[in-house]
Amino acid sequence: MPTHPRAGTPAQAEDLVDVGALLAAYHDRHPDAGDPAQRVAFGTSGHRGSSLRTTFNDDHIAATSQAICEYRASQGTDGPLFIGRDTHALSEPAWVTAVEVFQANGVHVLADGDDAFTPTPAVSHAILTHNRGRTGGLADGVVVTPSHNPPSDGGFKYNPPNGGPADTDATSWIADRANALLADRLAGVRRAPLHRAGLHRHDFLGAYVADLPSVVDLEAIRSAGVRIGADPLGGASVAYWGAIAERYGLDLTVVNPEVDPQFGFMTLDGDGKIRMDCSSPHAMASLVARRDEFRIATGNDADSDRHGIVTADGLMNPNHFLAVAIGYLFAHRPGWSPDAGVGKTAVSSSMIDRVTADLGRQLVETPVGFKWFVPGLLDGAIGFGGEESAGASFLRTDGGVWTTDKDGIILALLASEITAVTRATPSERYRELTARFGEPAYARTDVACSPEDKAKLGKLAADDVRATELAGEKITDRLTTAPGNGAALGGLKVVTGGGWFAARPSGTEDVYKVYAESFHGPEHLARIQEEAQEVVKAALA
Repeated sequence: MPTHPRAGTPAQAEDLVDVGALLAAYHDRHPDAGDPAQRVAFGTSGHRGSSLRTTFNDDHIAATSQAICEYRASQGTDGPLFIGRDTHALSEPAWVTAVEVFQANGVHVLADGDDAFTPTPAVSHAILTHNRGRTGGLADGVVVTPSHNPPSDGGFKYNPPNGGPADTDATSWIADRANALLADRLAGVRRAPLHRAGLHRHDFLGAYVADLPSVVDLEAIRSAGVRIGADPLGGASVAYWGAIAERYGLDLTVVNPEVDPQFGFMTLDGDGKIRMDCSSPHAMASLVARRDEFRIATGNDADSDRHGIVTADGLMNPNHFLAVAIGYLFAHRPGWSPDAGVGKTAVSSSMIDRVTADLGRQLVETPVGFKWFVPGLLDGAIGFGGEESAGASFLRTDGGVWTTDKDGIILALLASEITAVTRATPSERYRELTARFGEPAYARTDVACSPEDKAKLGKLAADDVRATELAGEKITDRLTTAPGNGAALGGLKVVTGGGWFAARPSGTEDVYKVYAESFHGPEHLARIQEEAQEVVKAALA
């Protein structure tokens, strides 16, 4: 996909969403339950959409919240439900809808004590803290967020008592029940007007910030005087960074404390849209321009479950930082089990494989989706779980679970810990890795594809791939299930000695995504990308 000519430049008035129209549409538009595009659908991070497209409206959230009430009752989950929201315009009305339904169903809702924004990792942390040592009265949670999506979008995700993203069994049940309620014109939805005074409150920020020394060496950062610039990108971490700096005496500047539902302070992403993607050099252009002011600069998306790391060399590729983080953590966490492995998604860099093998640790390769790391993080079998899209979490220093959802705040702090302890920035550490293991070239592209072929691609078998070579190298593996857990990849991965590609159908567009990597340089990567399309075409035929 070509880069938009205004990518990386400040947003202009014509780029901004009409917040008034967005909020009016949330209440005024009602989805057609017979239209698949307007039904509740949970992706890897919950239900997402826009009120202007009639894909995220009051009806959707009322039905989904009722379905969650019924689901948690069916699972025997009778403890409190922690609820948080980010700074997207649709998050506030959706939060109100959800609380009205939860309260009417007798759910003990715990909302932020200051009625403030709440990052995803703070909700996961709260769930796990409440449930520690319990066998009954277990808590779960909801985060109202579309993550890094544009300002016109809303999102709604459910975290069960394990604290992580709900698995497919749960989300399928919830979506099916919600769509049945939509089809029945919400006849089965219990709802009562919100009484804020009657809400039970929880200090998400205080509990999360106070517990940070159990997972990151903040004293090392303070002692080394690492100068940090933290940009919340207008998201839910805005108050958290100031609190962290004050409590632990860090030389940390909140680069942009502004909260604006239009996100008008952003620079445009690669496609010309406003998107709070802290892994995008275009969306992070304003922070990258200030990199010389700080030893480490970091960004988070709107719900703070993703991280972006900026050094004097610029914005790090997420794959590069994951590899550095893994190498550092497993060498500096003596409290972790010697059997703790490394979790990565199938589309993440093979540099992680090489670092993990060098550490003598087990690699657990899963399909896309952080939910696959939840069991391992819970029991300590996985010390670190990360995705190529800049989402990751890791264990406490004693080997106990910290969060089972992605935590962009601790990953951002880890960059400063690495710098403080090793006296080298993460980008300098990555150059050390490439000197030892080679320098990979990695890219993701989109290929136009019919809905029929998208469906076929998601159901391919390994034997459907007849090719024996890719970009001049013998194919060593054809995968349609993940090596780490045997779960379906929902696509195809083809591996050679010096590279690989993975093809997955898009959930929202008539394209499939090609992830590719080569340890033989950019030209070899281009060959892999080109031949990948032929391999997929032949397999589909």
